[in-house]
Amino acid sequence: MKRLFKNMLPYWKSVLIILLLLTLKAVGDLALPEYTSNIIDTGIINSGVEHILPEKITEKSFDSAKLFMTEKEIKLFEDIYEKDGNCYNLTVTDEKTLKKLDDKFIVPIMMDYALSKKSSEEFKDMVPENMSDLPMDNPQTMALIKEKILEFREEAEKEIDKVGTDTLMSTGIAYAVEKDKEANIDVNAIQTNYLWTAGFNMLMIALLIAVAEITVGFFASRVGAGIGMNLRRKVFKNVVGYSNNEIDKFSTASLITRTTNDVQQVQNISIMVLRMALYAPIIGIGGVIKVFNTGASMAWVIGLALLLITGIVGVLMAIAMPKFKLVQTLVDRINLVAREILTGIPVIRAFKREDKEEQRFDDANVALTKNMLFTNRVMTFLSPAMMLIMNGISVLIVWVASGFISEGTMQVGEMTAFITYAMQIVMSFLVLTMMSIMLPRAAVAANRIEEVIETESTLNNKENAVDLPECKGVVEFKNVSFKYQNAESNVIENVSFRAEPGKTTAIIGSTGSGKSTLVNLIPRLYDVTEGAITVDGRDIRDITMKSLREKIGYVPQKGILFSGTIESNIRFGNKNATDEEVEKSAQIAQATEFIESKYDKYNSPIAQGGSNVSGGQKQRLSIARAIAKKPQIYIFDDSFSALDMKTDADLRKALKENVKDSTVIIVAQRISTIMNAEQIIVLDEGKIAGMGTHKELLKNCEEYLEIAKSQLSASELEKEAQ
Repeated sequence: MKRLFKNMLPYWKSVLIILLLLTLKAVGDLALPEYTSNIIDTGIINSGVEHILPEKITEKSFDSAKLFMTEKEIKLFEDIYEKDGNCYNLTVTDEKTLKKLDDKFIVPIMMDYALSKKSSEEFKDMVPENMSDLPMDNPQTMALIKEKILEFREEAEKEIDKVGTDTLMSTGIAYAVEKDKEANIDVNAIQTNYLWTAGFNMLMIALLIAVAEITVGFFASRVGAGIGMNLRRKVFKNVVGYSNNEIDKFSTASLITRTTNDVQQVQNISIMVLRMALYAPIIGIGGVIKVFNTGASMAWVIGLALLLITGIVGVLMAIAMPKFKLVQTLVDRINLVAREILTGIPVIRAFKREDKEEQRFDDANVALTKNMLFTNRVMTFLSPAMMLIMNGISVLIVWVASGFISEGTMQVGEMTAFITYAMQIVMSFLVLTMMSIMLPRAAVAANRIEEVIETESTLNNKENAVDLPECKGVVEFKNVSFKYQNAESNVIENVSFRAEPGKTTAIIGSTGSGKSTLVNLIPRLYDVTEGAITVDGRDIRDITMKSLREKIGYVPQKGILFSGTIESNIRFGNKNATDEEVEKSAQIAQATEFIESKYDKYNSPIAQGGSNVSGGQKQRLSIARAIAKKPQIYIFDDSFSALDMKTDADLRKALKENVKDSTVIIVAQRISTIMNAEQIIVLDEGKIAGMGTHKELLKNCEEYLEIAKSQLSASELEKEAQ
């Protein structure tokens, strides 16, 4: 998991911007339910009026409102209103002050509103009998009435405390609406204005959320693409520097999967983390804060939902996770099989193995399909289960909230907002849970990528390695032994010989005798296990690999060409080669005839791997590529095997004439290819069985003689021996 987030460190600025944008988006998402609640409770139910004090009140109602107020409240009430003809206008507009005034005047306003709804007979019943006959214009009588009213208020306050605050506010606002109408204020206009304002604000918030979401998507995609690009670059750069040991360890198919599929997994999960996983805790925590701010005692409902989700996801993860971890291995397998089949199609057809190979691919394909189907089928239970929980929670909230609404401690809009906040919290938790399922698979991919990046080549330059600016090309093997990694015995054992400029050194032996392995040690495709190889007397391990390989023209056993043109392939080792040098190299390699026969000649296209040219043409172009490099050391690893006898002879003759000052090392199977070499080395099971010229070896080396007998007639042998 740590490796996934480590890949984001180079993009910390973009990640910080994403965090800020997600926070802004969360603020908008959390504000919308509150606006919805206000539209329902204030805009629709309360006609757009937000406070219990009327904006305008008639003189009669103004005096009536003071009936249940204390002297201190009356003074404050008179201070906040200004007389305007037969009416009074509210002078306070500050929202905070109005909220304080709501709390202060809610009791007397509500009592006045309740009194206004009673009939005259009901009002008389409220007046004590001993006060009904007293003159109303007597100050003492009025003082007594005021005292009784305040006593009545104290008794009423005890009952009011049992009523929910939301019910009190609704009653107070109903009073304000009624008084505004009496004072000829257009309450419908107030309601319409409130709804339009709230709707416009919601629209602006929605646009802000959309802009934030789009911008987050832009930055997240850039970060994800950058992570993918960097990982592919690191993997490829490291793999290119691998020795054959590391290539064998991972396998080509696995390295391809790691560079493509695994990197794609990490890239996709990085985008999801930035867009979803980072947002989930922000909106979740914000939702929890909003829920507690509502004051509703329903937090246990959300706790129940989270508990159910955790249980369901935990069970599904326990079942599916082992299969998730198998996916990458199965992708490796199908990649390996597909690559082998596509590469070996000619052989498969020649041996009529199509059915068997199709079955082998089907086996790998079915294994991957079954694994994916199992995990997908298990995870299909998640969506309906989540929908059931979320809808069930919505029903539960409505059922519980209906009791609070009837008690007056909650309004309909608040319930709606609570449902929205609950869904936001549940969804955020669900996203985090889903990410916890997906992250392990991505973590496996990240670990596989990191394994390639952290695996260093066993072939590296020494700290004190030097360049080889001048090179004569003298190659010497000194008691060289070599063993493949994890092998039990040596492939090459105690080999010593010297190859000099201007001379051809040939290596021959039976199949599996170690010929190719021997020449692969010279450019350090592998390092010797024992002994040393020197160039001009300097151990090749003390020379930088770049400098060493610049002096070598290597033609592998299997001709390898790259997509492009004939010219680009010949120039592969020397991009500065002139047209004349390219043509000269092709002429020496006996490739001119077939090149000139093509319509575009040197600009003729070469398909991937050289699949559109024959084996012999492929070998000749590979040889021309090495010649164009003008190296001091030539290594031909059985590079004449696909050539006919005449072309082989002409090519060796041209080489002899044009690379006089270079060291030539030829690995061959045919006696005719090497019989004119100044030095022939006969290998048998990794050891030198003989060394000398063709004639010397016919007389002194039994192994060489056996090879010669298998390729030359008796008369040719007798002639060569003389």
